[in-house]
Amino acid sequence: MTFLVLLAAWSAAWGVERFPPPEFTETGHQLPQDQYPRPAAAVTQYVDVVVLFVSLVLATFLALKLRSRNWVFALMIACLVYFGFWRQGCVCPIGAIQNITVAFFDGAYSVPLPVLAFFLLPLVFTLFFGRSFCAAVCPLGAIQDVVVVYPVRVPAWLSHALRLLAYAYLGGAVVFAATGAAFLICRYDPFVGFFRLSGSLGMLLFGGAMLALGLFVGRPYCRFLCPYGVVLAWLSRASSRRVTITPEQCVRCRLCEDACPFGAIQKPVEPPTPAERAAGRRRLAWLLGLLPLLVIVGFAAGGALGTPFSKLHIIVKTAERVRAEEMGEVAGTTDESDAFRESGVPGEELYATARLLRARFALGGQLFGAWVGLVVGGMLIYLSVRRRREDYEADRGTCLACGRCYDYCPVELRRRKAEPKSQIPDSR
Repeated sequence: MTFLVLLAAWSAAWGVERFPPPEFTETGHQLPQDQYPRPAAAVTQYVDVVVLFVSLVLATFLALKLRSRNWVFALMIACLVYFGFWRQGCVCPIGAIQNITVAFFDGAYSVPLPVLAFFLLPLVFTLFFGRSFCAAVCPLGAIQDVVVVYPVRVPAWLSHALRLLAYAYLGGAVVFAATGAAFLICRYDPFVGFFRLSGSLGMLLFGGAMLALGLFVGRPYCRFLCPYGVVLAWLSRASSRRVTITPEQCVRCRLCEDACPFGAIQKPVEPPTPAERAAGRRRLAWLLGLLPLLVIVGFAAGGALGTPFSKLHIIVKTAERVRAEEMGEVAGTTDESDAFRESGVPGEELYATARLLRARFALGGQLFGAWVGLVVGGMLIYLSVRRRREDYEADRGTCLACGRCYDYCPVELRRRKAEPKSQIPDSR
């Protein structure tokens, strides 16, 4: 914790000027000379990378080794202050998805190394240790976690349905970034307005609504909207280390299930009977056959999204406005159309670029629809598979490693010598 504070202070002390110093022409005052050489402007970004790495190491240690909710919470507050309010939510691994997408589709674009590091470091840690980034490092998760007061349990069917929104958001963000239309994740970040103490009224209201909802629904943005969380959830399922509720044998007291505000505790599942196993195989066969159909239908339906999506691109919007003005369909001009005419670019060049963008959006809409169909089919297949579990376990994908279950598990409390063994219930 002290190390994080020192790094934050060091970053502030070595901050660079965003504007040139004033010139005192009338008084002749001279600014004092710097005692130390000024670093490059990017130094704070590399400091952020170091802080991110150290925070991920600490979060992993506190969640998996020390198993302490209090220390995880303390680190979460420190990261909220540093990455959220001090660094104002930028650079952000969630938004870095868009930078990676642009670099993939535009060979002239180069991802800055700090942005690449911010994107990859949480993924690497998640692949080996589960979602330690979500546990305490992500400022968007932290600001939601601190407002959880009276969490209610979201029904499983509704939770699974709402998670589809995050997949759709991820697909839409990739399409818009690939076509150069917008960085949707950054534009509609619900909490960056609070971090920067500024923003549009609509986004501030949206962020306030998310926090108000978070009083009763634990981390709604993380669970149902975060596009980066989609990637983290799947990598976490393959992690070699993960959160284990009890350090020994589970006594099935169900206290962990009541303690988790995110619905990430899985109940024990008895092995299926022969009849249930046969029915499950038939259901799985039907769903596997349905999957290609859902992808094809999504691909066809997504083509209709190309036109409305393309209208959000500034070049397409300007081309349509200029053409409408030339045809006399609208009166007056706009700032965009005036700026285009003053640029001296021929109108046909603008229209040709707009046609190319519309074609890209048409393909992007089709791929987006196919992606949604694939996700829906994949979700149905995933839910249809019955997995045997003997004890209560934290779901590998949805567990955010917050550590709340540790403080409720009687076996863990016994390990800490918080209560005698005779008081531990056994519901087996």
